[in-house]
Amino acid sequence: MTSVGAHEHADTAQPDRQSVAQRLLDSSETLSYDPVKEVDWETPLDTSYHGASPEWSTLYGTSYWAEMTPEQQRELTRQEAASVASTGIWFEMILQQMVLRDFYAKDPTDPAFQWALTEIADECRHSIMFARGAAKLGAPAYRPRRLAVELGRFFKTTATGEAAYAAILVAEEVLDVMQRDWMRDERVVPFVRTINNIHVVEESRHMKFAREETRERLEGAGRLRRQYNALVVSIAAYFIVSSMVNEKVYANAGLDSKRAIREARSNEHHKAMLRSSCAGLMEFLDSAGLLTKAATVFYKRANLI
Repeated sequence: MTSVGAHEHADTAQPDRQSVAQRLLDSSETLSYDPVKEVDWETPLDTSYHGASPEWSTLYGTSYWAEMTPEQQRELTRQEAASVASTGIWFEMILQQMVLRDFYAKDPTDPAFQWALTEIADECRHSIMFARGAAKLGAPAYRPRRLAVELGRFFKTTATGEAAYAAILVAEEVLDVMQRDWMRDERVVPFVRTINNIHVVEESRHMKFAREETRERLEGAGRLRRQYNALVVSIAAYFIVSSMVNEKVYANAGLDSKRAIREARSNEHHKAMLRSSCAGLMEFLDSAGLLTKAATVFYKRANLI
């Protein structure tokens, strides 16, 4: 990620920060994609494919999943993939605004400034790519619930430093693990696999910077600051993860919505998938002092621990 709510760094830290930013810029020049050209937007949707790896479905492993026809299972994964993409757009828009706010009127010759604009360009392309992908999957516009939208509006306006970076990292890490599975899965419709591959490759640079910025911002931070930001990040994580699959996907897949929601909420397989995907993230947050007792409550509610 880019610098969010940046403060004045010590002179000795600047060369390292600039070096990292320059390496990311170089990497971006070497390995970036244009979704307009790379993704097959023209071929009609082949409904013999899933939209995501079935094992990542919120109903996989439930009695309802066992009763569903293969066609219903594929349609559900397509709707769920579209919902995840829509949630990705929501958070990427939050990120873009935080980055622009941070770099307003700063030194444009600084590699970090140029990396910030590069990342905004990446996220903008990703959002358009996700939007077109969701439309091609035959899904409506899935949006987070009103409370999440309003909290996101507040977060993008106020979050700074490690709170912003760590929250960004949570969103990207969860998406990264599931999308790595989807992009390799031949059961998933080819154009979705391409979308996931593009996102995984380009977001890897963003995650690297987010981790380094989180560590740097926390240097010298006191206990109260760590406790506060740990809680803020965990609450953000809860709303991000709980917003990924909109409950309307079940009705749109032709299922009994009430039963599907009930079984999805108690689906231990899906909870285990989320916990597994976040093992590395939780280790990082713990090492950074951001996995406090209060924060753990929200991570457990989000099934990340």
